[in-house]
Amino acid sequence: MEIAIQIGLLILGFVMLIKGADWFVGGASSLADKLGIPQLVIGLTIVAMGTSAPEAAVSISAALKNTAENDSASIAIGNVVGSNIMNILLILGITAAITSVAVQTSTLKYELPFLLAVTVLLFGLGYFDGEVTRLDGVILWACFILYLLYLLRMAKKGQASLEEAEKVNSGPLVLLLLLVGGAACIIIGSNITVDAATELARIFGMSERLIGLTIVAFGTSLPELITSTTAAVKKKADIAVGNIVGSNVFNILFVIGTTALIKDVPYNKAFFVDSMIAIAAVVLLFLCAVRRKKLTRAGGIVMLACMAGYMAYLIV
Repeated sequence: MEIAIQIGLLILGFVMLIKGADWFVGGASSLADKLGIPQLVIGLTIVAMGTSAPEAAVSISAALKNTAENDSASIAIGNVVGSNIMNILLILGITAAITSVAVQTSTLKYELPFLLAVTVLLFGLGYFDGEVTRLDGVILWACFILYLLYLLRMAKKGQASLEEAEKVNSGPLVLLLLLVGGAACIIIGSNITVDAATELARIFGMSERLIGLTIVAFGTSLPELITSTTAAVKKKADIAVGNIVGSNVFNILFVIGTTALIKDVPYNKAFFVDSMIAIAAVVLLFLCAVRRKKLTRAGGIVMLACMAGYMAYLIV
């Protein structure tokens, strides 16, 4: 009975995170639009960061709940590392298996190498001293600001495809309620998710690291999965790779950077293999796409096979 309750709470937490992020982004971007803030700025900030809101909320909540008896900080790191692996191997794998996906030149030349660099950076900052400190958070945020400036420059040149939130045609009061209600759902949902995931880890004798890398990572990656697969079915998946690469950069720099600024985040040595898989996933994506500037079905199948192998490693 307790297992069913915790699974139910976990699902509730995921629903609140996803719906809360949707409300928050819709309310905030529409309110900003009414205030005359350029769509370019809205796309680079509110909409882009909103897609990482579930990961951010869960990671911050997990880090704050971390104690000597409760290693919930492993959920914080596991959530981001696991989400980044799933975003590439699972989500892009499924998307490419449905239809070949074009990859922009700027993604191959700049964004993928940058993602590789920040993935290695996170590993280096966390693994060797066992934690991602506030100073590391400052470094990650400095890189994040540089990335935003790059996106701004590319967007002005018309070479970056930025997501747009669905406009909410309502008055300022309704938009404000959506904004506040969405933020509340994200905060409450993250607390429910972390508590339920930690409790399930205790019941099944699983580590918080494993829970973070699998169940929590999958739950917080659901928006990207739904968006990418829907676009693939409609044959409109050409921005999928750029969006996933951007999401992964945001997860490392914005999510872990912000979490570390609030509180030092312990980095379990057991994340060594997972970090290597995250790095290898970026390299694999580059190798699959570089020759023909697109991710083919064959590449997607290879990615899904690698994801299956990784899950087998985690479970066994």
